[in-house]
Amino acid sequence: MAEHPAYPVGLRLTGRRVVVLGGGQVAQRRLPALIAAGADILLVSPEATPSVEAMADTGEITWERRAYADGDLADAWYALIATSDPEANTAASAEAERHRVWCVRSDDADAATAWTPATGHSEGVTVAVLTTNARGRDPRHTAAIRDAVVEGLRDGTLVAPHHRTRTPGVALVGGGPGDPDLITVRGRRLLAEADVVIADRLGPRDLLAELPPHVEVIDAAKIPYGRFMAQEAINNALIEHAKQGKSVVRLKGGDPFVFGRGMEEAQALAEAGIPCTVVPGISSSISVPGAAGIPVTHRGVAHEFTVVSGHVAPDDERSLVDWPSLAKLTGTLVILMGVDKIGRIAETLVAHGKSPDTPVALVQEGTTAAQRRVDATLATVAETVVAQEVKPPAVIVVGEVVTVGPDGAV
Repeated sequence: MAEHPAYPVGLRLTGRRVVVLGGGQVAQRRLPALIAAGADILLVSPEATPSVEAMADTGEITWERRAYADGDLADAWYALIATSDPEANTAASAEAERHRVWCVRSDDADAATAWTPATGHSEGVTVAVLTTNARGRDPRHTAAIRDAVVEGLRDGTLVAPHHRTRTPGVALVGGGPGDPDLITVRGRRLLAEADVVIADRLGPRDLLAELPPHVEVIDAAKIPYGRFMAQEAINNALIEHAKQGKSVVRLKGGDPFVFGRGMEEAQALAEAGIPCTVVPGISSSISVPGAAGIPVTHRGVAHEFTVVSGHVAPDDERSLVDWPSLAKLTGTLVILMGVDKIGRIAETLVAHGKSPDTPVALVQEGTTAAQRRVDATLATVAETVVAQEVKPPAVIVVGEVVTVGPDGAV
């Protein structure tokens, strides 16, 4: 029998009796999947690990605290034999054979009638990997294959085309601060499945080169605006492509809802009746300082951090930022889109009580190969930006955390 490969099949165990013999580490690893399958689980074991005991305490399984006895498998559809008693395992295996119950044995795969594959999951798909026979079983090899397939499905490097009709819609995907490795797993997968990608200039551009050739990539900065405002034109482009039955990804830098106008786009899609999925991204407000060695909070230095937009100056009537109040805070101030306004921002903070010697760091092109950090103070930052030719995009960090070193010293 061992010369023939195992026949793969998916067991539908919802509401069906599954008997597990032994409450040790094997049961602890296997029980969660059986619970998730909706099985009616009976555990027979004198003892159990704390995790297994907790499953019984919460009612996820029924636990009979005793050793195996003949007849325990009579009403079972599936059995997992994993006791530390070889004689009990052999007897239970024989009972399973008599009652035609598919049986997995943790101590002797050759004596089992079923094997447990290495399994993984990705967006509604279960990947199961089996070796061809018991003698050639290599659990590490099958697990490695499982991991490679699941990771490929999750990050989009392994793309399986959808042959059934997909529901058209738009995904607002936060691409992270710039490094293509910092996009979320879900974001990368949705990119791989997209028909159209409308990308921001500050999105992770390297990801676009990985897209299949049939994907239409549209630079949001180059959408013809005509009589429309820029954002309105982008909204219309999203709606137009989605109404054509296409899967659209709006790739944005950072997080869609952190100064990314993501909600404006979500609202426009909702009004047009277009399904919208929001995929959060790593915001540059915390990731870029971190990449430059700056913690936005640090014990004994800063107990809070505040993120503000600097795209309009403090004296601009359009500004919604309470700069005088920010000057009184003792924590960290993170300013996005503020390179060209940092001189007036610094003056305002100092005028309302912030020390001119407050450290400032400007991190340009954070998390990318072009990243560089320029340090200054509130008193010198305006001239430093000019002298060092700091250009957007750059994240500005104001506060004592700028001087915190790797050893924790300030």
